[in-house]
Amino acid sequence: MELKPYRIDIRFSDIDVMGHVNNATYFTYAEQARIYFFHQLVGDEWNWNKQGILVAHNEMDYLQPIHFNDKVDIHVFCKHIGNKSYTLGYRYMRGEQLCATGASVLVCFDYEERRTMEVPERWRTLLSELIQG
Repeated sequence: MELKPYRIDIRFSDIDVMGHVNNATYFTYAEQARIYFFHQLVGDEWNWNKQGILVAHNEMDYLQPIHFNDKVDIHVFCKHIGNKSYTLGYRYMRGEQLCATGASVLVCFDYEERRTMEVPERWRTLLSELIQG
């Protein structure tokens, strides 16, 4: 299974005094890419209250600045699947140029029961097809 990358919509307000996308904004882009990823993976019929996620950890490495008129895609993939969590990776690509890499550890959470839960078997199956190093 191959999913489409998420095209960043760079807003003028994302640009800092140095003329490039502010470092904190990369995490907002990752969140948007993650939502796009899940819609492709499990569709729109997803009950976020019953099978939700919590972000436990975020990290980002900045390699090349992204500017206002750049066309950048975020490629999302699975790095690891645990019992109750999994790690998604992000590659920020301007054409063939790698601009940034990041990762998020996501914990599965049942908001109705207010407790962590095992990674749903359907997710585990789908995510396992997308594991990359």
